[in-house]
Amino acid sequence: MTRTVRGARVLITGAAGGMGRMYAERAVAEHAASVTLWDRDAAALARTVDELGTVSRGRTRVQSFVVDVGDLGAIAKTAQRVRKDVGNPDVLINNAGIVRGNRYFWETDNGEDTRPTMQVNALAPMYITREFLPGMIADAYRASRIVNIASAAGSLANPRMAVYAASKAALIAWSDSLRLELEQADHGNVQVTTVTPSYISTGMFAGARGPALAPVLDPDYVVDRVWRAMLAGAPLLELPWSVGLSRALRGVLPTRVFDRLVGDGFGVYRSMERFTGRA
Repeated sequence: MTRTVRGARVLITGAAGGMGRMYAERAVAEHAASVTLWDRDAAALARTVDELGTVSRGRTRVQSFVVDVGDLGAIAKTAQRVRKDVGNPDVLINNAGIVRGNRYFWETDNGEDTRPTMQVNALAPMYITREFLPGMIADAYRASRIVNIASAAGSLANPRMAVYAASKAALIAWSDSLRLELEQADHGNVQVTTVTPSYISTGMFAGARGPALAPVLDPDYVVDRVWRAMLAGAPLLELPWSVGLSRALRGVLPTRVFDRLVGDGFGVYRSMERFTGRA
């Protein structure tokens, strides 16, 4: 699986619209054997399946499962249906995510903000991957890919998004640990890619301002870079390049110097002040 997902079984979460749908379109265009879409929005999911089915012209089996990945109990039930109806995926893209923003941590609500953010962004990818990973490992002669869409916020703290940053930091740590475990256990057929983009203009971060050296990213550009990294089995994709620079500076500069130089100087710490998010 170095050039295409042709003939592969692909599963994407948060796939009814936005970038999840764009990954699905890419898989259909490359004639994947099947593309399985997970989302909680039943109406949008149905429209997406119909439209992708028309595009595929029968070359790719497109099906969907209505599931809220924040409901951790529903993940195992839905995964069982996928294995029975479609088969274990060869490519898993953990794309679903939510953000509650423009509030300080003490203004958030545990039930409305903290719990669902941690469940969707951090726990759901773990639960979903745990369901399908044994099948990927067992099929040792078939290349498999796991893509975990994290965020630059997980490697660089930012005011007004404390819980979101925590959820993505957890995702990054787990994703890279999983990669190392698979390598250590000699399961080289399964490769994990962790993606840490800055803001993307999908509407999810409407109102957020791109800091210096990190303009708001175009979704088409991000999807293309993620897709190429996934096919190549790249361990980490940081977008834009300045995300890696910021991470490096955070590691070598004293905290207060970093705060002044990067956080305040580059505008990182002010980037969420006008955040509104998707309606």
